[in-house]
Amino acid sequence: MNKIILVLPFLILSSFLVKAQSDRTGVRASLNLSNLYVDEVNDENTKPGFVVGVYFRKGISDQVSIQPEINYSLKGSQINYDGGFFTGSGKYRYNLSYIEIPVLANIHVGENLYFSGGPYIATLISAKVKDVDGDGSINSVEEYDRDNFNTFDYGVAAGVGFDFTGGTAGVRYNYGLVDVAPDGNGLDNGKNSVLQFFVGFDF
Repeated sequence: MNKIILVLPFLILSSFLVKAQSDRTGVRASLNLSNLYVDEVNDENTKPGFVVGVYFRKGISDQVSIQPEINYSLKGSQINYDGGFFTGSGKYRYNLSYIEIPVLANIHVGENLYFSGGPYIATLISAKVKDVDGDGSINSVEEYDRDNFNTFDYGVAAGVGFDFTGGTAGVRYNYGLVDVAPDGNGLDNGKNSVLQFFVGFDF
């Protein structure tokens, strides 16, 4: 089942690349509000990030379209530890950068409104951890090797959007189904969770 989830977006995306101009093709950007929901930490807060990418939409009926995307997505979380990690305690901000490919089915309601849902796959590009003071100042930045994390992620996405002349906008929620990192490094059972506010403009 996991292999099917990983391969399916690539197969669908490759079939759309040669047809992308026949419907909608554009660039998109999103504000990410992300979290990792790590077990057994003192406190955890949403971290802002962003997405930039391209989308390809192909209508298969008056009510349904398929929309693969290729995105660069900055995720992560700000976590307060109370002993047993790094210096033993403190506030750390995780910045996790991914190349992400969602493949969404859009259900169009009326002329402009649509609901979307589908799987995504992603690969980790880089991971940085910032040691943050209570006043928000940065004490240090540590760049981690990708081998310290699970380099592949996959999950599900769902949202609602509104088309306008020359573009689209809306809200989407992505939930990862893979632990961000192996056990024992301070991110036990943490999975990516991202709320996105997006806007896209057709080419």
